[in-house]
Amino acid sequence: MQHKVKVAIIGPGNIGTDLMIKVMRNSKHLEMGAMVGVDPTSDGLARASRLGVATTSDGIEGLLRLEVFRDIDIVFDATSASAHARHNEVLQREGVQVIDLTPAAIGPYVIPAINLEEEDAPNMNMVTCGGQATIPMVAAVSRVARVHYAEIVASIASKSAGPGTRANIDEFTETTRKAIEQIGGAERGKAIIVLNPAEPPLIMRDTVFVLSEQADRAAVEQSIANMVKAVQSYVPGYRLKQAVLFDDIPEDKPINVPGLGLRHGLKTSVFLEVEGAAHYLPAYAGNLDIMTSAALACGDLMARRRVAAGIARGAKE
Repeated sequence: MQHKVKVAIIGPGNIGTDLMIKVMRNSKHLEMGAMVGVDPTSDGLARASRLGVATTSDGIEGLLRLEVFRDIDIVFDATSASAHARHNEVLQREGVQVIDLTPAAIGPYVIPAINLEEEDAPNMNMVTCGGQATIPMVAAVSRVARVHYAEIVASIASKSAGPGTRANIDEFTETTRKAIEQIGGAERGKAIIVLNPAEPPLIMRDTVFVLSEQADRAAVEQSIANMVKAVQSYVPGYRLKQAVLFDDIPEDKPINVPGLGLRHGLKTSVFLEVEGAAHYLPAYAGNLDIMTSAALACGDLMARRRVAAGIARGAKE
């Protein structure tokens, strides 16, 4: 039989609850051990309790006191960037693998389609929902040509953005920008998030603009298509909204890139949408789905590694 390791989720909001359902329905190597929050009236805690998962509303201290904690190998943190630093400090002392779904970026940035297999750290950072959706496209272009600048705009339904997401807007833009550069391969990056108040709520939409050196357009298109398939392997609702667009920025009419100066080359525009699996919120909440699906892929790999290394204290047949 497959080995499974126990996990806890800190943060029973939209992201944490969606992740819990995915762990219980879709994971090959993980099983729920505990759901942790600070509000006793939380819907996520109530749902976890109904599903037979141990719960506490006493935060990280409550998790440490739960009997099941001795069997917990991995903790997903779906709270806020400001809270994550302390959570990570406590959990690292306990030898627990941490997967960070906040923009705290204590550990290395991880996007499964780009670098999951290459990273192995006690704290793995899942960037942001917008980063998970758009940075693969930047990386796809950078595999063909040197990327000068990449700008992403992530538009999500306002109803899908819980208090944690709203509290982390500044961290979202900065963390996503850095990840565009560090794992997307751009010299300079920029990130914008839009909370769309439209009714009925609209599906997650993402726009990616990339300015690179001149490159073969067919090669860029193929690289993007390959990357879309890689993301779809763990986020089935991820897709191109329309064909990739190209524009030439001629050498005699360069554009000014802040921090870099004048640049010319090939402008690639990619338009995406992400349909959620509707495990918790309706299908418009693709921002939940891409973040929790990426975290689940990371958690499954971390579990396999811990079992293989013989350090999984919660593993069972």
